[in-house]
Amino acid sequence: MIINVQNKEQFDAEIAKGRCLVDFYATWCGPCKMLAPVIEELDQANKLNGVTVLKVDCDECRDLASEYKVQAIPTLLLFENKNVIKSSMGFLNENDLINFVK
Repeated sequence: MIINVQNKEQFDAEIAKGRCLVDFYATWCGPCKMLAPVIEELDQANKLNGVTVLKVDCDECRDLASEYKVQAIPTLLLFENKNVIKSSMGFLNENDLINFVK
């Protein structure tokens, strides 16, 4: 499931539920536009091992981008029980993304 995060409270509630892949992006970002359909396709095909996907627009949720020290986009963070367990900056292809969430 892909959830578009609107605020910090929603973000905090979602990452508390288990494993989440967080995609920090911007609507004007070329690599973000390339990554979005890869994430959507893998999510729809259930290839993300049951991981919930959170999309965070860095322009809309600057406080979250700042809190997690996002310096480049796209930035992917993998959370487990509120803790970041992996991070990646830049575009990931389908295979790399599948391996990232394992």
